[in-house]
Amino acid sequence: MNKPTVQDIFRHFYTAYLEKYSPSPEQAKAVRNILNCKTGAYGANISVCEDCGAVQIHYNSCRNRCCPMCQAVPKEMWMDARREDVLDAPYFHLVFTVPDILNPVIYSNQKLLYDTLYHATSTTIQELTSDPKHLGASVGYICILHTWGSEMNFHPHIHTILLGGGLTPKNEWKDNGTEFFLPIWAISKVFRGKYMDELKNLWNTDQLEFHGTAEKYRNHYAFKELIDSCYDAEWVPYCKKTFNGAQSVIDYLGKYTHRIAISNHRIIHMDDENVTFSVKDYRKEGQWKELTLSGIEFIRRFLMHVPPRRFVRIRHYGLLCSRSKHKKLTLCRNLLGCKKYLSRLRAKEMPEILKQLYGINICVCKSCGGHLGKPQLRIPQRC
Repeated sequence: MNKPTVQDIFRHFYTAYLEKYSPSPEQAKAVRNILNCKTGAYGANISVCEDCGAVQIHYNSCRNRCCPMCQAVPKEMWMDARREDVLDAPYFHLVFTVPDILNPVIYSNQKLLYDTLYHATSTTIQELTSDPKHLGASVGYICILHTWGSEMNFHPHIHTILLGGGLTPKNEWKDNGTEFFLPIWAISKVFRGKYMDELKNLWNTDQLEFHGTAEKYRNHYAFKELIDSCYDAEWVPYCKKTFNGAQSVIDYLGKYTHRIAISNHRIIHMDDENVTFSVKDYRKEGQWKELTLSGIEFIRRFLMHVPPRRFVRIRHYGLLCSRSKHKKLTLCRNLLGCKKYLSRLRAKEMPEILKQLYGINICVCKSCGGHLGKPQLRIPQRC
């Protein structure tokens, strides 16, 4: 028997979920897309073999960024495009998160407070790296929002891939080698200050909403107590060691950019009531274990991580900002004496991309090995 998929879980439990919860329009759209992905609801490409006449049908995918069946090719194409932005220089992985006591307020104000996470992260890095005590240079970095933990619990945090060097005000290259150059205590203090300042400003200007378990913070004294608790809590950013080589940076990016709350390969079992899937136990050095949830609870947790409409999850800053990266990265390469890594997939058609990535030739007939003609019929029907 085949292992169940996220699509199977929604087919089995979504009706029961609707009896208990009301999804947002964006969540409902994600569910509709996942349920209809590769079923024919969004049309099909039909090819006929020119040699034996066999018919081959390929059902279209939904292309929703929350669908576990639609991330592989976009991830590879995004990673390939980033090859042109990578330098032969040190890179570091930083993770920025906030105390979990803020989670109810963040979930009630996702667009605003996710943006605040990006703002606090980027201004913290910009302020510290430009300080001559730490580096004194303009650096480049990519920020990626994740909102989940391994158990699909709500855990918003920013993954940052930081270039370990940059351009000084005199346009000279400067780095500290493979040693991380920002004190963790300084990152924690500055990040907390910037995030809390923006949070308090949103409160003072009545821009925050409070729903569900966050409703108690409508009260001024309760919100003030929450703010005080956040200042008392320890904000612990995390830093990993430098990468070994440009290709390692590219491969590492792929682990985070197009990841969703859970992938199909982690789902182990489904019955009439429950879903069992694998999770990492970080209290035991990241060992894998099994977790069983009711099907309704599984869907509730999954849908918590559908981002707001048109929300940009991957953002580029500093030397990687799209307005100036071509000029500045060219200067960096000249100063470092390193080569430019070229995209392998740019301007290629999908058949070529699939052949290069996976060795799949969609122009070859599966029946006789003959040549498949171009699709004769295309029926796009987007819900």
